[in-house]
Amino acid sequence: MNEDRLPPVAPEVTATLVENLSPRLRKRLDAAVTKLCARPTHREADTVTIEIDDETELRLHAPSGVVATTDAITCGCLLAPACVHRAAAACAAPAAQAPPELADQPSAAAPEPASVTDFASASGGPAFVTGPGLVPDPEPAPDSASPPEVASPDQRAAAETLWAAGAAVLEAGVDGAGAVAQSALLRAAHTARLRQLPRAAGAALSVVTLLRAARAGDPSYRTADLVTALAELLGTAHRVRTASGPELAAVRGRARRPYSPDGSLRLYGLFTEPVVTDSGHGGVRTWVAGSDGRLFTVGDVAPGGVGRALGVADRAVRLGDSALTHRELGRAGLAVSGATVSPDGRLGAGKGVKAVTAGGAAWTEPPLAALWETPPSEQATRALRSVSRYADPDGGGGDLLFLDVEILGALRESGGACLLARCEGGGLVRLTVADDDPALAHRDNMMLLAAAPGARLRIIGRLVPAPHPRLTLLACSHPSGTGTIDLGLDRLRRADLPDPNAPVHPAPPEHGGSGANAPLYLLERRVEQTVPAGRAALGMLGDVTAETLRIRRAGLPTAAGLLTALCASAARRDRDLFGRLLPADTDGFAIHWLAAARYTAAVAEALCSAAWQPAQEGVR
Repeated sequence: MNEDRLPPVAPEVTATLVENLSPRLRKRLDAAVTKLCARPTHREADTVTIEIDDETELRLHAPSGVVATTDAITCGCLLAPACVHRAAAACAAPAAQAPPELADQPSAAAPEPASVTDFASASGGPAFVTGPGLVPDPEPAPDSASPPEVASPDQRAAAETLWAAGAAVLEAGVDGAGAVAQSALLRAAHTARLRQLPRAAGAALSVVTLLRAARAGDPSYRTADLVTALAELLGTAHRVRTASGPELAAVRGRARRPYSPDGSLRLYGLFTEPVVTDSGHGGVRTWVAGSDGRLFTVGDVAPGGVGRALGVADRAVRLGDSALTHRELGRAGLAVSGATVSPDGRLGAGKGVKAVTAGGAAWTEPPLAALWETPPSEQATRALRSVSRYADPDGGGGDLLFLDVEILGALRESGGACLLARCEGGGLVRLTVADDDPALAHRDNMMLLAAAPGARLRIIGRLVPAPHPRLTLLACSHPSGTGTIDLGLDRLRRADLPDPNAPVHPAPPEHGGSGANAPLYLLERRVEQTVPAGRAALGMLGDVTAETLRIRRAGLPTAAGLLTALCASAARRDRDLFGRLLPADTDGFAIHWLAAARYTAAVAEALCSAAWQPAQEGVR
């Protein structure tokens, strides 16, 4: 049974069912989840039925698409409703959360990138990165000003519960964070949402989703994603307890993004991308640009996965009276009156919004052509502020880059293959697939483009933070020179490609930026190694003196200090007067791990920014 076949279950429902189990049944819960996932299911209207055995069925009723109460999960076994099956079904199903077009991220501006050379003292305890993660206490307000707002006692208590749940996951690792640990996170997420902390609640749900993917052996799972989610959860929980004023508002987040009036807009289509999420949502997002160069999106994302994404592309956009489909809008235009826009550039579709079809513009014509005139280094700096792992997104397509490139061919990497291209000005950029799902056209199109060295294209991509220029490729001009290709939806043909015997200019040596070879991975590796097996596994790795010396010689003393403190904290176990081991200091270890995770992210982003600079500026 694939969990996608089960309806999402509200976090509080799962938490309640697990909390109501007896200690004996809690020990059996993980095995029950595994066994239940192997049983057949069938759906009828709003109800999904799982056949526990030949005579017993379990039903999940989701009239609104989500299992919202404990009574909506019923079991026919003799021990019901106190059986383990109901809790196991809730744990096997995806956790309900807002779809990506509705979920909020705070809109505070991202801070300036931190320096590569040092972030805090490497001695005297853990260091914290200044910026979007952990921040120093704000300076006291002047006596004449009213004191800044701080978190309420209930919000602080909710943040402390989130911290404890996240630290427990870090202590146990993926292998030990089973259904009981996940239910604690779900309960903490529910409480945080009730206390008006949607950002922290969303981070907790992301951790649960990734834990389940890791434990299920999902091929799309990446340890780095769980590292980011855990660091976001712990960092946000910490900031709730220490932030005040505008900083507190950013940390709290918003449950829904507000729309504000934007008058009349003349919009020109750019491209349409499919959206498929790990939470089972699918749809499309169409990008358009205003006459002033601002970017906007019109989206349609709901539960349904990749099948829905492919179908929605040919449905009419939900905006005014326009009959254009998403695919058509990506190449046409709209005239909108009474427009409303969210902080991240999404166009509202309220009753007062009027929209009619208008002419579009080619990527080589104004106003769209101006998007390609900004130097790549400036575009990358802007995009990096948007895609920073822990910064608040600035919305409005801040993570998109618009480049003119020459295709050089395929490049084999340790994690697979990518497309190597040369930007105008001589810099090299690696282009990767936006989504590996075989139902989408991304991978097939990339394989065809790799067989067309020398092709000159105008492209749109999304920045991937890396120590070398890297993008996920979303759209490109047609190789024939007429029209554009939505690389996730449209499929190229070999006949569309230029002559494969055309001369190709050789690639110059790659410029990797000032820190491309910095041994930051030595600290990153230890941060990631904690997540699969927990603190104890990291504590058994032994002496790291050689690694810290290498890091110091590379000019990163803070990284060396963080590595020493992290491994020492992992190995530390105190004993009482009778020689018995005392409980591990999970809070202390979580603080050291969080500092290291945030530091490596900040340094990596600084190295990414340096890699996009022209060679004469980037080599220092």
